[in-house]
Amino acid sequence: MKKIFDAVKSSPLFQGIAFSNFEHMLNCLSSESSSYKKDDVIVMSGDTINFVGVILSGGVKIIKEDINGRAAILTELGTSDIFGEVFACANISQSPVTIYASLDSEILFIDYKKIVTTCPSACPFHTRLIENMLKLMAYKTLALNQKIETLSKRTTREKLLSFFDSQRGPAKKFTIPYNREELAHYLCVDRSAMSNELCKMRDEGLIAFKKNTFELLK
Repeated sequence: MKKIFDAVKSSPLFQGIAFSNFEHMLNCLSSESSSYKKDDVIVMSGDTINFVGVILSGGVKIIKEDINGRAAILTELGTSDIFGEVFACANISQSPVTIYASLDSEILFIDYKKIVTTCPSACPFHTRLIENMLKLMAYKTLALNQKIETLSKRTTREKLLSFFDSQRGPAKKFTIPYNREELAHYLCVDRSAMSNELCKMRDEGLIAFKKNTFELLK
C-alpha cells in the first residue's frame, strides 16, 4: 500500500489525502490495479469509460484516429498522471480515443461516480477528492486551450515555437515527450516538412537540439 501511495501522492487528485486514510479510501472507491506491457491497449476506441485511471508506473499515450486511419497523438502521460476522467464525467457512452501503454505500466482504476459522490459513511476524504477533481479538470482545460492555440498557428514553424514555449520551464534546455514522428502527429503536420523546418531553425540560430532535448536560443 505504501508503494501505491508513494506513486500517486504527487497527483493533483490525491493532494491533501493522508496515508492513514489512503487504504480505506481505495477500498471505499472499489479501486483495483492492472498491469500492461508496452503497446498493450488499455482502452479501445468505442469502449465504455466509467473510471479514472491513475498511472502507478510506466506511461500511456492517448491517440485519435480519423476516418482514414491516420492517428494523432492527443497527449502522453506518465507516473501519477490520470486519464479517463473527462469522458467519465461527460457520461460518454463510447470512448472517442484509444489509450495504450507507452511503457510497461501499472494502472490503478477507480470508479468515477464513487469519487464525485459522497458515500453513506460520509468519509472525510470525499469532499477533498471532489475539490481535487474540479481543480484537475480546470488544469486540463487550460492545457487543452494551450494545444488549441498551438494548432491554430498557420505555419509549421509557428506551431513548433508555440509548442516549445509551452514545454520549456525555467531551465534553458528542456526535453519533450515525443520522437519526431509523434511530434508531427501531435502538431498535425507532415513529418518530413517538420524535420526540414527544425533544421532550418537550427541553422538560423533559433534553436539547438539533440534527439528530444531542445534549447530556444532566441
